[in-house]
Amino acid sequence: MSNNTDAVDRDNDPGGMDLFGRFLSIWVALAIIVGVALGQFAPAVPETLSRFEYAQVSIPVAILIWAMIFPMMAQIDFSAIVGVRKEPKGLAITTIVNWLIKPFTMFAIAWFFLMVVFEPFIEPDLASEYLAGAILLGAAPCTAMVFVWSYLTKGDAAYTLVQVSLNDIIMLFAFAPIVVFLLGISDIQVPWDTVVLSVVLYIVIPLTAGYLTRRSLIARKGQHWYDEVFLKRLGPVTPAALIITLVLLFAFQGEVILENPLHIALIAVPLIIQTFLIFFLAYGWARLWNVRHCIAAPGAMIGASNFFELAVASAIALFGLQSGAALATVVGVLVEVPLMLILVRIANNTRNKFQP
Repeated sequence: MSNNTDAVDRDNDPGGMDLFGRFLSIWVALAIIVGVALGQFAPAVPETLSRFEYAQVSIPVAILIWAMIFPMMAQIDFSAIVGVRKEPKGLAITTIVNWLIKPFTMFAIAWFFLMVVFEPFIEPDLASEYLAGAILLGAAPCTAMVFVWSYLTKGDAAYTLVQVSLNDIIMLFAFAPIVVFLLGISDIQVPWDTVVLSVVLYIVIPLTAGYLTRRSLIARKGQHWYDEVFLKRLGPVTPAALIITLVLLFAFQGEVILENPLHIALIAVPLIIQTFLIFFLAYGWARLWNVRHCIAAPGAMIGASNFFELAVASAIALFGLQSGAALATVVGVLVEVPLMLILVRIANNTRNKFQP
């Protein structure tokens, strides 16, 4: 299958990332500090931005996520999407791991640590709320951010799009039943408008914009100009939008984070274990099945990372902004980016273990 993800030059870095991507973990740490400081010393900023919201989805954050995804979409050779049917193993691994394994391992790991190991440190009612937040994270595989991880691992853009789209379709039907089953609450209400709006914002709009941009610019300027000039200029947009997004997210939740330092560390433990478990399960499975690296790496990233926008929105809608469930989903955001950058580097350093 052909794709144009290599049009953006990322080979000048031994780990497969450009200079900005190589030190992205540093920028992420600074973004967290700046975001928390912004929420503490300039609370009017997040308060004003939080008013621009629809169906629990922050419009400013949605625009920034769109900016993260658009450069990936603009690289897709849409004629290559039909070739996905020739390599069904990647889709099979992603689907099975994300929907038949991940939600239940998240529940089991989170329950063991939050309800048993950390029982002396967390009140039972609060531990149950933290567990609920972990369940919401586990039932929502990544939709938006995976395009960033795919970009950083030189993933097949067209195949990543199909993997994410299939997960979104399954999510529309499976998210609520899985959450209801694991929480054991029959009358739980999941914000369906949040799910649908997120799919439109994070998939439909950037996909359409990328297609129209690619088609019109290649027609006017040619393929070489598009690959060597336009895509290279567009490259820095993704990491820049990521950093700004993190600043806003932590500006919104900074006070909650500062007030619960110990609990944040305890919540992070099962989330970290789950992230590495799911990544290596999917990644190792792909290696055994001789799946190409450009398909295996993004596929493993989808399950390892979470659709935290949906998880946070659902926790707030179901349990309240100040609930333990909401805090747990925010911790998911806090630990996800540094962990995923570690996994990106692992994936890039093990590229030679896969078939060319």
